[in-house]
Amino acid sequence: MEEKRSTGISCEAGKIERVHTGVEAGAGIRVLSGDTTAYAYTNDLSREGLLEAAQIVSHAAVSGKKGVNLDFVRVKPQVDFVFEERPEEVSTERKAAVVESADKAARAVDKDRIKQVIVGYGDVVQKVTIANSSGNYVEDERIRTRFIVQAVAADGQVIQTGFEAVGSLCGFELFKSFSPEEVAASAAKRALEMLKARPAPAGRMPVVMAAEAGGTMVHEACGHGLEADLAQKNLSVYAGKKGQVVASEEVSVYDDATINSKYGSYRFDDEGAPARKVNLIEKGVLVDFMYDRLTAVKDGRESNGHGRRESYQHKPIPRMGNTCIAPGRTDPEKIIRETRNGLLVKKMGGGQVNTTTGDFVFDVAEGYLIKDGETGPMVRGATLTGNGPEVLRIIEMVGSDLGFTIGTCGKDGQGVPVSDAQPTIAIKELTIGGTTSGEPNGKIRRI
Repeated sequence: MEEKRSTGISCEAGKIERVHTGVEAGAGIRVLSGDTTAYAYTNDLSREGLLEAAQIVSHAAVSGKKGVNLDFVRVKPQVDFVFEERPEEVSTERKAAVVESADKAARAVDKDRIKQVIVGYGDVVQKVTIANSSGNYVEDERIRTRFIVQAVAADGQVIQTGFEAVGSLCGFELFKSFSPEEVAASAAKRALEMLKARPAPAGRMPVVMAAEAGGTMVHEACGHGLEADLAQKNLSVYAGKKGQVVASEEVSVYDDATINSKYGSYRFDDEGAPARKVNLIEKGVLVDFMYDRLTAVKDGRESNGHGRRESYQHKPIPRMGNTCIAPGRTDPEKIIRETRNGLLVKKMGGGQVNTTTGDFVFDVAEGYLIKDGETGPMVRGATLTGNGPEVLRIIEMVGSDLGFTIGTCGKDGQGVPVSDAQPTIAIKELTIGGTTSGEPNGKIRRI
């Protein structure tokens, strides 16, 4: 069962364009019987409404009666989160003031060349209750707040965009960690810098991805292939490769939904399994996948807490939470110094990825040439083309830092909040150049 309260405020053309609040409530019931899955949902939470949905899905039980445990045991979380300033206790006026302040800050960076600013604020308070026939009973609350700024700058015929997004598993205290004015100014300055950036060179060259670029690449080009349902259907390049070397020995990858305040964190997944850290790749060796209950049964094991759903209207499937390349031991500045010539990526843009093969094309939202081991001029129009699993194999150095990005990950028509992270990494060689047809902030992931 789910009850979700949400607020959204948007500002465009210097004024608040939209303020919306909503409440959504409902329940979903799933029956698993052999290889058959039945799912029904309803927003009628009366006894009669729930029983009707239960009667519908009960017809999927084709393998005879099975004992059901109705002596529920409340499951305790293995991690807890503290919400300091609950969104429902903050007035709409305060939320709108943050949006208006960011709009003014972005425009103040350059009143002549900043032509458009879009600011968006959103918060969600989601309460869930999960019970199953094994006797598990879970109650959980998730509060997420996000804030985005997009600035458009123009100089003559040249038009460029800057974008910033922040968000956490938290309430209005988000703005204690992130100043709305600084977020807005950063977006505006990036748009202005892009106006004078030179066209990116084309060809194959070394690439350094800074930690501040976040883990978009590991999420898209690698992470989905580590979800157990795709591996079981042989739709992943990692299918059947558990225990094999799939990456450079410098690379370890994990998913950890227990990290405090991260956008993809949760106490329990949407099947009531406690969240936990799951090591996926250790020093280049594939050691595990991300499982929900259904895929775990198929592999004769327990779920490791990755059964997630968008809402009560969707069935749970294996999904990422906070997916990270683990930090290494190398000084990030040393990585740049030891890259004689190449491309430094500081922010990723949109793009496309084939999750079956790992082939990708990504826009670079902020990139610089590296010349003789030093950061050189800014470039625009750069794209990265390659194969995710192959990239993991040719990572030569891994920095000691770690940077996060946020997004909404789409899969099977469902969107869930996620975070991705990576340290500064040196990739031996990627193909640079051209443009993609991806949306401004990602075709696969949306903020």
